[in-house]
Order: sequence, then structure tokens, then C-alpha cells
Amino acid sequence: MYLETPEGIELPLRPAGLPVRVLAFVIDLLLRAALLALTGAAWLYLGKFGSGLASITAFMLLWWYMVLFEVFNQGRTPGKQLLGLQVIHSDGTPVGWAGSLTRNLLRVVDLLPFAYCVGILSILSNANFQRLGDLAAGTLVVYQGRPSTRLLMPDVSACPAPIPLTLAEQQAIIGFSERQQRLSTQRSEELAAIIAPALQVPPVQAVTRLHSIARGIVGQV
Repeated sequence: MYLETPEGIELPLRPAGLPVRVLAFVIDLLLRAALLALTGAAWLYLGKFGSGLASITAFMLLWWYMVLFEVFNQGRTPGKQLLGLQVIHSDGTPVGWAGSLTRNLLRVVDLLPFAYCVGILSILSNANFQRLGDLAAGTLVVYQGRPSTRLLMPDVSACPAPIPLTLAEQQAIIGFSERQQRLSTQRSEELAAIIAPALQVPPVQAVTRLHSIARGIVGQV
């Protein structure tokens, strides 16, 4: 799926399917169990006070582990981070308190009647692999985008494109700017002149404008 920004830039999003989400959940479950066992053993030495601390620890691990990691770690619990996943809002923005609380509180419904049956059926029947908690919260679990190593672009100020660009057009403009050192001045001007009318600039300014747009697309300033 693709998310279109207000600037007309399309960002690819790859929703995570059932197997990898189950594995991430199991990793988090095992980690929580280990933390509970370690802290529980420590609290035993404190008597009744330790029993109270153990109850608080169990509550935090059960209800707040997922929420705190998602809010403060860019939508990633340790299990999700290990597998390259993250939770975001459906519009591509980072998940916040409301979204994370909603999706995790409704995990109780996804658990019904046992072993996440409702959640699994929801994921399998949804094109974006959303369980009921995700649908209610407006969230997605997606693969994290990996930053790519880019070639050096000409040193110009970034600017937005004057028209909406498809993903292919964005990639073409970025490629043009990154290949400047391998293109002759004449060849650069010839290629830029083709798109000059769409850029709403004279052909002589098209090369510089393309570099500026390329920097705007990749977020360089």
C-alpha cells in the first residue's frame, strides 16, 4: 500500500502479516515472563511489601508494557523492534497515547473466545492485516522503512514539487540528481528540458529546479 502525503509524495507502507506478528508477540510474551520471574523472585525477600510490589509489577507488565514501548520507542516493543516492525496510525503518523491505549485495551476482545481467535480472524480477513484493536484505534503494524544510502546531490536548497508526483516520478527525479557527476552538462540540460513545462520554469532553470525537488523528496535541506 502507499500513503500519499499532503505534498503529493507517495510513501510505500508494507503491512506486517500474521506469522511475523505472532512471532513478535511471542518474543514480548517471553520477555515479560522473564521480567516477572526475576522481579518476583526479588520481591519475595521483602515479605508483604514485596507482594504488593509484585502485584504492581505484574499489572505494569500486563497492561502498560506494550503501551509504554509503543509511545516512547517509535511504535516498537522489543519483539517488534527485533523483527523490524512498528505501529503507526493509518495516516502514517507516529502512534500516540490514545491510539496505543485503544489497540491494547481491545486486545482483550481479540483474545476471545480463546488463543486470539477473534484477532486472528480479523487479521486474515483484512487487506492491511489489522486486528479489531487496530481497526478501532486506526493503527497499522508495518515493516520499518530502512534508510538507503544515497549518493551526494548538488548543493541547492530543497523545495516541493509544483505538481503531485507518483513514486516512479519521485525515484526518477532522485536518480537524475544523484547521477549528476556522471552526466555531461549538455545531457543534463536535455533531460531537464523535457520536464521543464511541468515544473513551470524555463528550460535553462530546469536542472537546478530538479535538484531542489530531489532534495525535498529525500528530506535534505
